[in-house]
Amino acid sequence: MVIPTRSGLSCVEAAVRLERDGPNLLPQKPPVPLWRRIAAQLRDPLIIVLLVAVALTIATGDWTDTAVIMLVIIVNTSVGVVQEVRADRAITALSQLTAPRARVIRDGSQTEIPAADVVVGDLLVLAEGDIIVADATVVESAALLVDESSLTGESVPVDKTDDDPVSSGTIVVRGRGRATVTAVGAASASGRIATMMVKGAGLTPLQRRLVGVGRLLAGVAVALSALVLALGLVRGQPVELMVVTAISLVVAAVPESLPAVVTLSLALGARRMAARNALVRRLPAVETLGAVTVLATDKTGTLTEGRMVAQHLWTPTGEATITGSGYAPDGEIVRDGSLDGTSLTDLLAATVLCNDARLSPPQYPDGEWTALGDPTEAALLAAAAKLGLDRQQLQERFPRVTERPFDSERKRMSTVLRLPGGHGRVICKGAPDVLLRPPVLADEPTLLARAAERAEQLAQAGYRVLAVASRDLDTVPETAPESGLSLLGLVAILDPPRPAAAAAIAACKQAGIRPLLITGDHPGTARAIATDLGIIALGDPVVDLCDPGTPDHAEISVYARATPGQKLDIIQDLRTRGETLAMTGDGVNDGPALRRADIGVAMGKRGTEVARQAADLVLADDNLDTVVAAVEEGRRVYANIRRFLVYGLSGGAAEIAVMLLGPFAGLVLPLLPAQILWINLLTHGLPGVALGGEPAVPGAMASPPRPPSQSILGAGLWQRIIRIAVVLTAVTLGVAIWAHQTGRPWQSMAFFALGAIQLGVALGSRTRPGTLANPMLLFAVAGALVLQLAGLYLPPLQELLGTEPLAIGDLLIVTALSVLGYAAVRLDRILHPSRSRRPIQPPGNAAHTH
Repeated sequence: MVIPTRSGLSCVEAAVRLERDGPNLLPQKPPVPLWRRIAAQLRDPLIIVLLVAVALTIATGDWTDTAVIMLVIIVNTSVGVVQEVRADRAITALSQLTAPRARVIRDGSQTEIPAADVVVGDLLVLAEGDIIVADATVVESAALLVDESSLTGESVPVDKTDDDPVSSGTIVVRGRGRATVTAVGAASASGRIATMMVKGAGLTPLQRRLVGVGRLLAGVAVALSALVLALGLVRGQPVELMVVTAISLVVAAVPESLPAVVTLSLALGARRMAARNALVRRLPAVETLGAVTVLATDKTGTLTEGRMVAQHLWTPTGEATITGSGYAPDGEIVRDGSLDGTSLTDLLAATVLCNDARLSPPQYPDGEWTALGDPTEAALLAAAAKLGLDRQQLQERFPRVTERPFDSERKRMSTVLRLPGGHGRVICKGAPDVLLRPPVLADEPTLLARAAERAEQLAQAGYRVLAVASRDLDTVPETAPESGLSLLGLVAILDPPRPAAAAAIAACKQAGIRPLLITGDHPGTARAIATDLGIIALGDPVVDLCDPGTPDHAEISVYARATPGQKLDIIQDLRTRGETLAMTGDGVNDGPALRRADIGVAMGKRGTEVARQAADLVLADDNLDTVVAAVEEGRRVYANIRRFLVYGLSGGAAEIAVMLLGPFAGLVLPLLPAQILWINLLTHGLPGVALGGEPAVPGAMASPPRPPSQSILGAGLWQRIIRIAVVLTAVTLGVAIWAHQTGRPWQSMAFFALGAIQLGVALGSRTRPGTLANPMLLFAVAGALVLQLAGLYLPPLQELLGTEPLAIGDLLIVTALSVLGYAAVRLDRILHPSRSRRPIQPPGNAAHTH
């Protein structure tokens, strides 16, 4: 039990408690050692296949291919580890955004100490702008108002009086106080939520798909290579030659550059996103966004600006709308025809004179206006400034004599001002339900009814409504009388949506992604924001999670008053239903959900440390637009991986098919092991890796997300691989058989044909053929073709590969036939368009789609 004391703890007792309870730090995972990062990269299924291939090539003394495969493994592992280390360092830098110190009473005097040294029983000194560093109980307060949005999601600050609890991570926005610490570190509110994040999200969709591909390729490659080995032995070929040939086919059939393609695509995506202030903590997170089917988001600070703005004014003579955003005095007040200027000026001047907040201009050229104090009162100051009212001039002209601070019981604040001539004025602002009635107001019942009706309409629209009233007195009273006042009007305040939020939500819907709002805020506010941004239509249901019952998560798009545990339940249920889910958020209460989602996206500026540590992607500029760009980037990455699989697997399948079918056509050993490895090195090397840099497909964001259960070889991809492999096999065998029957160097012609036609497939796989997009691929194909020719005409390579030079006429014939590889890919895309890229049908046409 913590016994509050006005003199605080002694330094000796504080040291004892610090030693007993440990530092006031949130639970953090220990740093990942380098060897563990490397081991995690090497556990990739395709890397394991390559390691097996390395062992086989070492066993047969094939050191050249051993070196090539090892180079691929080393490069892939290095890129992945470097990206993870770089992201962790950037996250560490972002962690410095949080306040590291606290003011406490020790040995009867106030002192400032690191927040980590705060212990249970410490007496915290709280003032405006302070971050509360531990859970505590208020023992002394003066108009104390605390912003708990990072913990609860509620955008309206909470009034705190004696004996009220305050939580770690929340912020004092007005007043002052003292509080006795009751819990620190893992035992605090933030710490308890952080412990809910122990369980990770598991494998990403890309990793799950590559696991399946790796197993499939390994099994098929080994089986077919064993078949080639058996057939060769039956025909009387030397055992050593056929063993080397089988190993070569295993290496050729497995696209060993696929990990490099995946890593390059992800790294390029991460670099593009870093240029847009999006920090990728794990490379697979880039692709995961491309698979997202549901985007769940918090409200305060994510969809909204996290700053209160006055948008509507009502007076007995008319109404006005206020434009502009933030706390800057930029904007206009647009009056309707009946509103007179005097009523408007009186209303806004009163909100300034009954106000304890302050606005600060930007500290640097591109900075923003900031507020110190209650965000609601800061919004009133900004509105008055847009009318040209100066806070300092008004307060000098009408000095405050006394006040009655806002508290949760009265729900209002009153000030007494001294007017010229010795007269006095009382100004009162507060909740309409307590102000708009006698004896507080002396106005006619009809006026009060009109005001109450309008206040209810604004509240239903999601606004926080304040009523403002005043009364002039002959003398200056010692206390503020809160009766007999005259209504000046109503002010409707809202935490407005971010300017880019509506466009981001619309882009998600166009891409077939279902937006979901999960907030701790009031249902009315959640409905207003969700309707305004297009998440739901008018009349759609909003679930209040304080009400009993279990909603159908498949049908609901807006949840209000959600606790961290309920957010977890919603996300887990949607993932169980097969959805791929991204969660955006910035508060402590969002941390567990960010960790449990397939991908968590945290805000870097406004985001809490818990949220940033839980996320896979951190938006350094808090711009939701970046999430939409990341979805497109993820789809580009996935499309490029599939593009490489068509290229690499069709070539590998053709190589195996040539080796299997050639002997039946009189070609005893169509290709030598060295020739197979050379073709594989050239085609799966730089050209294959360069395919990972292809730009996004036009209209990628007008297509629905791929089904979460779909294989990476699904949506017609494996059929395309077979069709293209048939063309490659037919052309290669056709060239070899014709050359064999006409007495030409048939094996060398087959060698050149199989390599060149695969390079034609690479060119045909481009997103934008005929342009200079992705010039790396053009250079890679040109270089590979030169090396393929070198294999025919350079004596050292002739000896290594067992090739013969071709006559110019024969070379031109084979080169011309190689164009069929390009033609096969382009024609196949026309005759068999990818099912995953078909545009989304408008809702109205859904019934006519068969």
